[in-house]
Amino acid sequence: MYVVAGITGNTGSVVASTLLERKAPVRVIVRDAAKGETWKARGAEVAVADLSDQAALTAALKGATGAYLLVPPRPTSAAPLQENRALIASLAGAVTASKLPHVVLLSSIGAQHPDGTGPIVSAHDAEVALAPLTALTAVRAGFFMENMLASLGGLAHDILPVFWKTDRAISMVATADIGRTAATALLEGPRGQQRLELSGPRELSPIDVAAILSELVGKKINATQGPLEAVVPTFISFGISKAVAELYTELYAGIDNGRIAWSGEGRALRGSVEIAEVLRPALKAA
Repeated sequence: MYVVAGITGNTGSVVASTLLERKAPVRVIVRDAAKGETWKARGAEVAVADLSDQAALTAALKGATGAYLLVPPRPTSAAPLQENRALIASLAGAVTASKLPHVVLLSSIGAQHPDGTGPIVSAHDAEVALAPLTALTAVRAGFFMENMLASLGGLAHDILPVFWKTDRAISMVATADIGRTAATALLEGPRGQQRLELSGPRELSPIDVAAILSELVGKKINATQGPLEAVVPTFISFGISKAVAELYTELYAGIDNGRIAWSGEGRALRGSVEIAEVLRPALKAA
């Protein structure tokens, strides 16, 4: 039995779907039983638990061969890192109490650092907390391609607005590739402590993404870099808390100064999804 958290998000849903397609037994974790009905119809067991509820999570993990776990984003939190540490403690306690033999954890590029990486600090904290407790496969993913969708509002003005250097190519990966990689890691089983450094097919700069968008929309799109001072007011205008926005200011600075990069200590993997495949459906829906 494989347990999957985060099934209402982009990666967890792919993990669960991939496992079911491969005829593996799956138990999904939901906070609301109604959200598990679709998965039950597909043949999955459903466990109702909040990841911060250690007792309920322990029950959900009982008897599992492995589990896909993550620290969900908290876009409106006033104290995101502190709240994440409390949730990570719940994950750790449940893993120990359930005697779970294998965790596949959604982690991130830059997670080798304890600070200076914005929201990625929580991925570091989760790796540190879980590694002594069980066999841990940390899927250190590159920058989500889906994050670029938030910039598509600029297309009306023929721009792709970003907050890092427009010529700086970084590792980007689609959530579909992350989910499939995590599902494969679960099926492969525990291999001690391992880190998978997951990139997309190629590194991309904002200029590269703008060129791809130009082809998709049939007009010239220019990548433009906004100042770091604009991150907080911009994010707040989207309904994101000031504390979370400040973490993203640190993240963008970390991209430009090279702190958010691969450690080289893990197994390097590449996904197959090109960014055009992520962008195209969003453009059609707009």
